[in-house]
Amino acid sequence: MQIAKAQQLWQPEPGWLNTATYGLPPEPAWTALQEALAGWRAGRMSWEGWSESAGRARSAFAGLVGVAAADVAIGATTSQLLAPVAAALPSGATVVVPEVEFTSNLFPWLVQQERGVRVRTVPLAGLVDAIDADTDLVAFSLVQSADGAIAPYEKVVAAARAHGALVAVDATQACGWLPFDAGLADAVVVSAYKWLMCPRGTAFAYLAPELRERMRPDAACWYAGADPYASYYGPPLRLADDARRFDISPAWFCYVGAAPALELLAEIGVPAVHAHDVALANRFLAGLGRPPGESAIVSVDVPDAQQKLERAGVRAAVRAGRVRASFHLYTTEQDVHRAVEALTA
Repeated sequence: MQIAKAQQLWQPEPGWLNTATYGLPPEPAWTALQEALAGWRAGRMSWEGWSESAGRARSAFAGLVGVAAADVAIGATTSQLLAPVAAALPSGATVVVPEVEFTSNLFPWLVQQERGVRVRTVPLAGLVDAIDADTDLVAFSLVQSADGAIAPYEKVVAAARAHGALVAVDATQACGWLPFDAGLADAVVVSAYKWLMCPRGTAFAYLAPELRERMRPDAACWYAGADPYASYYGPPLRLADDARRFDISPAWFCYVGAAPALELLAEIGVPAVHAHDVALANRFLAGLGRPPGESAIVSVDVPDAQQKLERAGVRAAVRAGRVRASFHLYTTEQDVHRAVEALTA
């Protein structure tokens, strides 16, 4: 599907440049969610159909990041999906993390310190060189939340492999606009409410088979069963033999909205979204006299930025006068012009 045609499936108010905070649902996702909510209110729909949306979402996500659906677990948040990975680290392990890392990919490792796990933070630019023989796991965001910086994914993986270290990636700010191969890492987790444009409460994790052998499914439930619909009551333990054993029971309505959004994104294609998003980000940078970049998230210093944007009706994140603008499928050149005009007035 062409970008121009796809844009007709969104109805944003002009000036939304904040997908790095949350994404906007396409019409098929919004409609599916409203129908499910209406059915819930009236008690006229069966929950099994809502639950099956999780399977559709899992398959669509797997296709977007180039892995098998059997290697994908579903959950609610990034940190929840990383927790069993962190718990599987041996006592005394060393984890290397960028010093600017969003805490969903930092706190799960830090809480293991009571059993001797050591977390070493380093500048993102020095991450590759910081990986050494003492490193057991490298954890980093593929795209940094603070400023949109893109990590050297393949170089980090190569350095980790050279020293026998695991790699855990938070791709929340990348998945949906930046093409990448999740299978290069051991774990890739994504909160889907940003660039994947799903309801908040949906998250996915690629878990490599070798990594899963080290992990224990401490949150095991009926939905993680080999046959969920035969796992309601009583022993013995009978979990799925793939990544589903790390599933938690899906928040039905979140996944009802997630499946159509992910399937639409797959139809459009992440490479096309990448080209669209980065072109608009660079148009924004050019309007402010900045050099082009490679990210759909940009961060720039502009005096009185928050007041200028608010007066123009532009919604973007502002941190201490630094504008973080993010550009996605539904962003238009008119949105960019509005923001540039506001910041340069």
